[in-house]
Amino acid sequence: MATLGIHKDFLRDLVKLERPVQKKVVEALDKFEKATHAGAHLEKLDDVLDERLKSIRIDQSYRGIVLAPQNGDHFLLLKVMHHDPAYAWARRRRVSINTANGELEIRDVAMIEEATSTGLATAALAEADLLFSHVSDADLTRLGVDDQIRRFARLVTTPEQLETLVGYLPQSQYDVLIGLAAGYSVDEVWDQVVESPIEEIDPDDLVAAAERMPTKVALVRGSDELMALLDKPFAYWRVYLHPTQYEVAHVPYGGPAQVIGGPGTGKTVVALHRARNLARNGGRVLLTTFTSTLADSLKENLLLLEPDPEVIARIDVRTVDAVAHRVVFDHAGRFPILKDTEERDAWRRIVRRRKVDFNETFIAEEWRQVILAQGLTALDDYLKARRTGRGRRLGPLQRTQIWRTVEEFTAELAARRHHTYETVCVKATRLMAVTPNKPYDHVIVDEAQDLHPVRWRLLRALVAHGANDLFIAADTHQRIYDNRVSLKSVDVHVAGRTTRLTINYRTTAEILSWSHRILSDVEITDLDDTATTLTGFRSEMHGEVPETIDASTRQEELALLASKVGSWLASGVRPSEIGVAARSGPLAQEAVTTLAKAGIPAHHVGRKHTSPSDHVQAMTMHRMKGLEFRCVAIIGASDHLLPDSASLRPAEYDDLAHQHDLQRERCLLFVACTRAREALYLSWHGTPTSFLPPSL
Repeated sequence: MATLGIHKDFLRDLVKLERPVQKKVVEALDKFEKATHAGAHLEKLDDVLDERLKSIRIDQSYRGIVLAPQNGDHFLLLKVMHHDPAYAWARRRRVSINTANGELEIRDVAMIEEATSTGLATAALAEADLLFSHVSDADLTRLGVDDQIRRFARLVTTPEQLETLVGYLPQSQYDVLIGLAAGYSVDEVWDQVVESPIEEIDPDDLVAAAERMPTKVALVRGSDELMALLDKPFAYWRVYLHPTQYEVAHVPYGGPAQVIGGPGTGKTVVALHRARNLARNGGRVLLTTFTSTLADSLKENLLLLEPDPEVIARIDVRTVDAVAHRVVFDHAGRFPILKDTEERDAWRRIVRRRKVDFNETFIAEEWRQVILAQGLTALDDYLKARRTGRGRRLGPLQRTQIWRTVEEFTAELAARRHHTYETVCVKATRLMAVTPNKPYDHVIVDEAQDLHPVRWRLLRALVAHGANDLFIAADTHQRIYDNRVSLKSVDVHVAGRTTRLTINYRTTAEILSWSHRILSDVEITDLDDTATTLTGFRSEMHGEVPETIDASTRQEELALLASKVGSWLASGVRPSEIGVAARSGPLAQEAVTTLAKAGIPAHHVGRKHTSPSDHVQAMTMHRMKGLEFRCVAIIGASDHLLPDSASLRPAEYDDLAHQHDLQRERCLLFVACTRAREALYLSWHGTPTSFLPPSL
């Protein structure tokens, strides 16, 4: 029976194909199993550099490119594309096996030769210093750099020239060169890139080479195993690292670093790969985020990415609040956290007793957004503090009145040994500040735009200052909580170490463009207090324009939802690849009930992100953060539901706070829309939300 290797790049192609084409791929490759000689179904290509590259007919329009050995029945499927692009791709490529680690390599020979013979050669003549002049040919060969790549490398004068060929050079050899360019010694590159050298390598043993690449190549035997693999390409996509993201995940930094980008640009994937790489090098890594739903998703994807349990054991995946709780618990034992209702009651009781001029909501926010945010511990400091983001002006007497109220609240907490999530972080930070042996070597933060300053100070205290200490992934266009911070104010300095990702690898251009218009008139600031825009973000994938539905009643809207989800399922989309989002939990639960009555398995995702693998997942828009689905349905986009009136502070009381709330609600809709990969459906009953421009 033929053994077929499925290269990870093939999965990336596959998710762009419609389900009927995917089935034709399976039917075509099924001939491998049924034929006496599988290679008989392959067509020879003319004018190819590598004669082992063959074509297999998928249908009248599509062709697959297969790497076929001279002898045996072990094949590797590399690409599935339209007829002409597939042939053009094959004519430029050559496949080899790395002489150091024995892994398969695919290179664009034509591009490398062009770069070697033209632009780089001219640059080399003009520059006295060549980038790799300090590395001998023998060392390059030992690191697996072959003759063609070595000729190219000998002409490189700057790291930027090297970076122009990312994705065209064989990945392992690019890793070696970028490591040397970053200042690593030959021995350090050997330890970090080559890792497991192979003494005896058969250049024609494709199966052995594929088996050395479990995270890049999947081996299947026959159509049944292939179909099982094709049924789950979406899971593989979640951890696929595109070459343009590779350097961000691997390059060493001299201090805190940041990657920013719009939704779907791969920030989370970069964070996952960076966590794995640092752990593989022996580091103790904290991979953290704000919500438990996101933390659970990070755990799932990390296990998909890294098979080695020893590496996984060195990566601690938990929310910042969970880390704070553990630190304080280890020091002082068990303690209760105030529920939201208990905290509101405490503030209300103290406000009434002191007869202050402000309600409990305003004072609680002043405590969080000014006093805790700036780490103020004395009245004099509060009297002088700037209250950026707080619209209502306060005089000295009013600030004094608020300070005394806050003092009474915190004294009551201390007397009862109660905490809020913020005070746990404050206490944990104080404990870590006097702890010489930090618990982590590296801290990686995903969805960093939603963290309160007290959480940032804890993260800074958990790891010593130094190389690769903090790595941050953020997009302030997706800020859905009222937490605003300047990284410099919490001793996190990323100047000169910020990378901006601009290509969306998740969402179609149609969905991305449609979603961008929701924020077209909104001014967003980044974590350095500078204005940022969505200009330049793009997607190279295309699909259907988002569908909007205007229903008459709530019941009609839910019935139309069931019909839409049913049509997605009928087209071959798995239930778990469909997400339903609503502004409120009760509406999401209503959606589950409606879907269940229609015979569609559905599950409401609550605080604990546990959902059956074969169910449609319905949740609040907040829970959608950090997740992705092939198809997303957003319901209840009505003006009386979105924005949520209970989440808006009155404009007459604090207009700036009110505007922040509106921006946050608008960003929430933007986040929900951009969870969709292939299809977006949005509905309302009555009047649509004002967040939708007339053009939508």
